Amino acid sequence: MKTELILVGRTADKHFQAGISDYAARIGHYMPFHINVIPELRNTKNLTEEQQKQAEGELILKQLQPQDTVVLLDEHGQELRSVELARWLERRQQSARRLVFVIGGPYGFSSAVYDRADEKLSLSKLTFSHQMVRLVFTEQLYRACTIIKGEPYHHE
Repeated sequence: MKTELILVGRTADKHFQAGISDYAARIGHYMPFHINVIPELRNTKNLTEEQQKQAEGELILKQLQPQDTVVLLDEHGQELRSVELARWLERRQQSARRLVFVIGGPYGFSSAVYDRADEKLSLSKLTFSHQMVRLVFTEQLYRACTIIKGEPYHHE
């Protein structure tokens, strides 16, 4: 199973970039993993929030293939403990050809992206910056991989 993380806009903070790159490389030891960065929209001050979501949504949808299993990282998604995420990932590895996670822009997702999604996951009831969500998610995906393999990274 191939796994991809789609991000809207680059990760600006160099510390977050370093952490994300480190975890992405670690994940790559367990499964094919790729981060796809969709460039930020230009001149957004002339767009409403809804127009920005629509434009970003079109760019996201262009990256998806019909057979993809698409999972949005969304505040209204299902919350899982790390061990539950590992079991969830294990099940998806059995059924998905390409598992695509998406972290949207600052205003969330367009209705078209929500309609295309197969599932939504939430990392927490807390609100994180979009930059931080990227780091937290890649760490949790790596943690799930180590749990599946029974490695000692995760402690109960």
